[in-house]
Order: sequence, then C-alpha cells, then structure tokens
Amino acid sequence: MTMPASALPVSSQRIGDRLPSPREKDVANQLRRIIAAQSEAGQDTTLQVVAENGEIAKIVLTHDLARLFLDLLRHIGSGDAVTLVPVTQMLTTQQAADILNVSRPYLIGLLERDEIHFTLTGRHRRIKAEDLFEYKSRRDQARNQALSDLIKLDADLI
Repeated sequence: MTMPASALPVSSQRIGDRLPSPREKDVANQLRRIIAAQSEAGQDTTLQVVAENGEIAKIVLTHDLARLFLDLLRHIGSGDAVTLVPVTQMLTTQQAADILNVSRPYLIGLLERDEIHFTLTGRHRRIKAEDLFEYKSRRDQARNQALSDLIKLDADLI
C-alpha cells in the first residue's frame, strides 16, 4: 500500500502532552486500517511510503512491531493522549503513580511494602519503568484471577 508522507500530521507538540486533533485521529485511523489490511498473522508487513519529491521508501514492520504500532494508532485514533516510556527510564513517584492511575501516597505505600523495587537518589525515590510494568502485570493478573473466581462463584449460586 502506498501513502504520501505529506498525509502525516506535523506538530511541534508531542501527542502525549495533549489530546490528538481530529485530523491526527483521522490519519491514525487511516494508517491503522492500511497496516491492518497488509498484516498477515505472524508475518512481517511491508509498506511503501511516497515522499513529496516522489521518492519511494520501503518500510518493513516485524509482526510484533506492527502489533505495537497498531495499538498505538488505535489509542490515537480513539482520541487518547499517548506517552511512550522506555523500560529503562527512571520514573519519579508521581510519574509512576500516574501510570498506575493511583495516588502518590498509595504508591509510596507500595514502595514501602517492597511490592515495587525502587532506588534512592538522595532523598528521592526513583522507580525503573521495567519494575513498574512488572508490578502492573502482576496486579492485572491478580485482578483477572479474582474476577474469574467471582464469576465462578456467581455461576454456582444460579
């Protein structure tokens, strides 16, 4: 599939700092549909992009990269603000609390109970994003298991 590079939005402000504009949502949805149409299960996806000067560039997305990109485009297309966090990044307690969607004091409690690994930089706690995402995964699995247990209990009562 060929898509002109000029169709991509240009902005001096990152989308993670604000909500996407209607045009950005439309472009994200269009690009998501193009990539999804070209994707085959477990296969790399090859796209061709035409620059304004007419040059054609081939872009190969691995299966996992295409899935990640589709997920990112789905969020932008839905109007969500998106921020990418490298797993090696050190986060402040406020940043970590925002990612978990909890209060900062609640996060501090998790840190003090050693549920999430952290380091001290002077008097400040820093959390490696990788450790935060590991905790989030464990928390989500526990929540899903609890929900499954409740569903089973409810089915037994009927």
